[in-house]
Amino acid sequence: MDHPFMATLAHDLEAIGIATLRFQFPYTEKQGKRPDPPALCHATVRAAAATAHKLAPSLPLLAGGKSFGGRMTSQAQAEIPLAHVCGLVFFGFPLHPPKQPSIDRGAHLFQVRIPMLFLQGTRDAFAELALIKPLAKRLGQHAALTLLETADHSFHVPIRSGRTDVQVRSEMLEAFETWADSVIKSQQPTKHE
Repeated sequence: MDHPFMATLAHDLEAIGIATLRFQFPYTEKQGKRPDPPALCHATVRAAAATAHKLAPSLPLLAGGKSFGGRMTSQAQAEIPLAHVCGLVFFGFPLHPPKQPSIDRGAHLFQVRIPMLFLQGTRDAFAELALIKPLAKRLGQHAALTLLETADHSFHVPIRSGRTDVQVRSEMLEAFETWADSVIKSQQPTKHE
């Protein structure tokens, strides 16, 4: 949770008025290399979402994460919906390992019944465009896909692109903020006059 990307993202989200709760899976807490079994990761996601709601019960709750954390969150949501969560956001969804294109890791997404935002770099080796674009389309109204030109899985851009990592983060945050606003507004009860 202290990875520079996560720390910067939390700071950037705070700057636009979005609170975050960062957590670690048990294997990272123990400084292990091998991920925990999915059931333990899902339980960890559930505990984090419950803690976030307990700390700020009046705030709308979005869940998600970067790469593996996002996938574990979506798997947990697909299995048993996360209490109080109204949307999922993925900062680089890992659809497949690099150079092993497949959509198998995305099959569970069809069981998710809340809005999902995929923020993906166009050079993301973990989600080839030829796979992630049609997957998002097949997910229909539940999925929104924002492509960040020339960004990789870590949202870095090559110098030759003429863009900077800061510009990419800014675009990513703007897309997230717009999506989050629409999801939160859609969850609010309408007032009858």
